[in-house]
Amino acid sequence: MGLFKAGNPAFNEKTISKITYESGQELMTANGAIKKFGLMLVMLLGAASFTWSAFYQGVNVLPWAMGASIAGFVVALVIIFKKSWAPYLALGYALLQGLFLGAISAVFEAAFADKYPGIVMQAVMLTFGVAIGMFALYYFRIVQATETFKKVVIGATIGIALFYLVALVMNLFGAQMPYLHSNGLVGIGISVFVVVVAALNLILDFDLIEQGAAHGAPKYFEWYCAFGLLVTIVWLYLEILKLLSKLASRK
Repeated sequence: MGLFKAGNPAFNEKTISKITYESGQELMTANGAIKKFGLMLVMLLGAASFTWSAFYQGVNVLPWAMGASIAGFVVALVIIFKKSWAPYLALGYALLQGLFLGAISAVFEAAFADKYPGIVMQAVMLTFGVAIGMFALYYFRIVQATETFKKVVIGATIGIALFYLVALVMNLFGAQMPYLHSNGLVGIGISVFVVVVAALNLILDFDLIEQGAAHGAPKYFEWYCAFGLLVTIVWLYLEILKLLSKLASRK
């Protein structure tokens, strides 16, 4: 995955309708999906601790980050287009993302050690805080995944993805997207907006898990749901880390 990738390609309103069902197959449950997400999260954190430690032992972890990012992107695409392969690839994706996040997080921590010590831990805590808060909003139906809500969030996510894609192309030609990486009010506003959209994507993730279980999706879909939820959590964490880094650079 790219450093500040946009959106969760694993989830959309057509996902469930494309599932292939077979008679007599074991069905998914919401608890099963959450347990598998927990297992993937443990795998991610373990791998992240490896590259984090390597960085502070003097190892150049940027090649690790680049290699894991590319490999993770490829694995994610395979899972998205071959959902039934999720049980075999999801943990590998978590491992690759962990290697990537550990390396990138260590670089950020070192870069802002003077201006913002503990920036990574704060980003982690904020990420989990937002995730728990969004789950509470969904669980108590304070925020509901209506069709209008889905269209707005998906539209905003696609818009962010296109914005980042244009920025990437411009960067390849030596140009920079105005305000995207700046620490001015506009740049910070853009980051806040992206963080909000990433957080709202969690509502879509929770809804798909619930709908998948309610409609009797096959057992492998638990792994696919866990994968998709992890995609959003990683995106949210990176965007929060980016926002904190902008705020820190203003000091």
